[in-house]
Amino acid sequence: MTRLDKFLCDEGFGTRKEVKALIKSGKVKVNGETAKSPEAKIDDDTVILVNGAEVKAQSSIYIIMNKPKGVVCASRDKLHKTVFDILPEEIKRKDLFTVGRLDIDTTGLLVITNDGELSHRLLSPKHHAEKEYYAEGKGRLNPNSKEIFEEGLPWGEGRLKPAKLEVISDNGEEVKAGLIITEGKFHQVKRMFYTVGVEVTGLKRVRFGGLCLPPDLKEGEARYLTSDEEKILKTF
Repeated sequence: MTRLDKFLCDEGFGTRKEVKALIKSGKVKVNGETAKSPEAKIDDDTVILVNGAEVKAQSSIYIIMNKPKGVVCASRDKLHKTVFDILPEEIKRKDLFTVGRLDIDTTGLLVITNDGELSHRLLSPKHHAEKEYYAEGKGRLNPNSKEIFEEGLPWGEGRLKPAKLEVISDNGEEVKAGLIITEGKFHQVKRMFYTVGVEVTGLKRVRFGGLCLPPDLKEGEARYLTSDEEKILKTF
């Protein structure tokens, strides 16, 4: 059993104060009756309608976003908008977090969830979930870059895990390339390219594990994963 107002807060209908106002407005029905008290007890069999639409508790939420430039992967930020600020209202929840982070000027595939276990598996070095990026940059790419990345670049007191580089174009001044890594260290991709002579000017994540960025998902857009996409995300 749980309280009606807590349930609605967890389902993303606002703060406790906002939810109480929603209930007071008469827009919430419990088992066919207009809810009168935010403290009403509900269980798994309770039918709840908000503005005529049924609300069902979802234990695990999986959202994919095509992150745009200029927003940060944080719950709050005093200077910039966060990825949670730009989520559609209908899928906002308090318990969501990003699976890893993308820099403020990096775009592309971002997974948002409340599934801590899955997040841990995706980010754990033991599981080697691949992350694929498309990069554009300026400079002259070291001709041995593929081998250098495959060997694992020196990093601090150790080395990076092997990475796969695919050069799409390189005219000696501008480079376009794909890169697959299995780690997510601070500014890793940019620092890797800098090591081989390229300053990254544009970076986009296009794949995380087996999940690819949908071609029809525009920058700034987000939606729930389909059931097939969930299966792909959980299998890597």
